[in-house]
Amino acid sequence: MKIALFGATGRIGKEMLSLLLENNDEITALVRTPTKLQTHPNLTLLQGDARVFSDVEKTLAGADAVISALGTDKTTVLTESVEHIISIMEKQKIKRVVTIGTAGILTSRVNPNLLRYESSESKRKSIIAAKEHLNVYEMLKRSALDWTIVCPTYLPTGDATKAYIIERNQLPLGAVKSTTGDTALYAFKELFENKHIGYRVGIMSPN
Repeated sequence: MKIALFGATGRIGKEMLSLLLENNDEITALVRTPTKLQTHPNLTLLQGDARVFSDVEKTLAGADAVISALGTDKTTVLTESVEHIISIMEKQKIKRVVTIGTAGILTSRVNPNLLRYESSESKRKSIIAAKEHLNVYEMLKRSALDWTIVCPTYLPTGDATKAYIIERNQLPLGAVKSTTGDTALYAFKELFENKHIGYRVGIMSPN
């Protein structure tokens, strides 16, 4: 497949890129600093900014599917970028997108009328990132895309255990962490398996 990848230099994005290249997919990645990544015959690196419409348009040209591992950067970069991604995907008739979100936008177990970041389940001091991810969730819900949002909790850098547990719309009971390796591996599999289209998916690694 031809995959457009955003956030390829981030902790999860790098893991995703490795998995896709191992799978012999053709990747076009939009990055601010191409020198952060090694060259590969199946990797096309475009230097640019996901907040710039024309840069996103070039990245999506000819893509079969899209992965966004973009972070919030404590600004509106995520909302601005995903707005362009959705608009251009719909224009170019690209349907499938998997994004990395946060457990804060999952439904609360203690109060199902709230999201986790709004409830006592959340220990976060700032809600800026959660609100950005919520904006993405709302935009995707309004779109005609086949979307899945992978929602890890505390995200330490770590290898894939391959023993992760997932749950639609909620964080699995007892979740403490989701390693970068497990999060990337699940997102990679979901991109091709299409088992949870239209859902937020909570993920946990074994404690």
